Amino acid sequence: MKTFDPVQAITRVRREFGEHGGVCPSISRSSTFTVMAPETMPEIFQGLRSPDKGGCYLYSRHFNPTIDVLARYLAAMEGTEYAVCTASGMAAIACTLLQICSQGDHIVASHTVYGGTHALLEDLLPELGVTTSFVTPDDPAAFRAALRPTTKVLYTETIGNPTLKVADIPALARIAKEHGLQLVVDNTFTPMIVSPAVLGADVVVYSMTKFINGASDLLAGAICARRSFVHDLMNLHTGRMMLLGPSMDPRAAFDIIQRLPHLAVRLREHGRRALAVAQHLTALGLKVTYPGLPNFPQRTLFRALRNEGLGDGGILAVDCGTPAKADQLMDRLQNVERFGFMAVSLGYFDTLMSCSGATTSSEIAPADQAAMGLSPGLLRLSVGITGRLQERLAQLDRAVRAVGLAV
Repeated sequence: MKTFDPVQAITRVRREFGEHGGVCPSISRSSTFTVMAPETMPEIFQGLRSPDKGGCYLYSRHFNPTIDVLARYLAAMEGTEYAVCTASGMAAIACTLLQICSQGDHIVASHTVYGGTHALLEDLLPELGVTTSFVTPDDPAAFRAALRPTTKVLYTETIGNPTLKVADIPALARIAKEHGLQLVVDNTFTPMIVSPAVLGADVVVYSMTKFINGASDLLAGAICARRSFVHDLMNLHTGRMMLLGPSMDPRAAFDIIQRLPHLAVRLREHGRRALAVAQHLTALGLKVTYPGLPNFPQRTLFRALRNEGLGDGGILAVDCGTPAKADQLMDRLQNVERFGFMAVSLGYFDTLMSCSGATTSSEIAPADQAAMGLSPGLLRLSVGITGRLQERLAQLDRAVRAVGLAV
């Protein structure tokens, strides 16, 4: 039985105050940092000193005080030893995989992943000599069967984008441990709702652009892992974070720090409204996929993975049958009903909607989309938290009926 509570964990971490006693931490915008003695700087380059070894900073591409505050809060939220923040979610994914894998290595990955991740695994990494086998995320045996002597990583999203297939993280963690592999989990859809590291994942990655930030006004990513792995990433000679340089801006870190305290409140409301939308669309006769619905195929597994009291997430998928019907519905919802916006991304306080096959999953070949269960007419809704819920449901109802999707 899980006992980890991410909401309590993040409130118990040591609070960072501003340099003059401000309740908000200070923003350290310095690109470089001075030392008090000449022998200190060589010791930093040798790895003998660092922010957690004597409080020594060198350069903001390495570590930065403001960004470190955010990283410390994220590690507490995830139940990991340490964390590092990046300029985007893709930077977090790419640096993690490049740190673990070298030429000739192999990855086994879920085939229901974000299109950019799929392109990284399918198109770019092979150019560097790293190959990937794609399998269904809801079958741990498929991961096991795809293993090779050169496999280094099992990679999955907690809930697949956009099909919402759920990965059995504890089962995958057991396979990874048996074979000396690293289990990397993208938890962008379900921060706080699911705690992959507590369930056995070695590395948890995020696009913090989404729910964690919540305002769609900045790009950010995170890698939560063991302290030793983060130090490997930031090694001055071989660290992929240090050498590739996808550094977060400290001002972006400050903004996210200010939004973390109400993440749980936002998630609960996203989940409450997503469930209401999913139930309403189901009642109208549409084919809806949402973890909170009784007919969700992996409902039992998801309930076993999730932390209590934070809902079932803010993302749902609606199969409109054809791209044309999906486009008609989105057009009506945005331009007539003012229900939400046609836009990629998710986790915004207003509803965002996109036809995934032609947008965020367009990097995936049509045959592979079909294999992963992605219908051409699948509409992904990231349900927002603005407006009165009953009015939102009325807008949705009118739009669905107007385009002829109601049964």
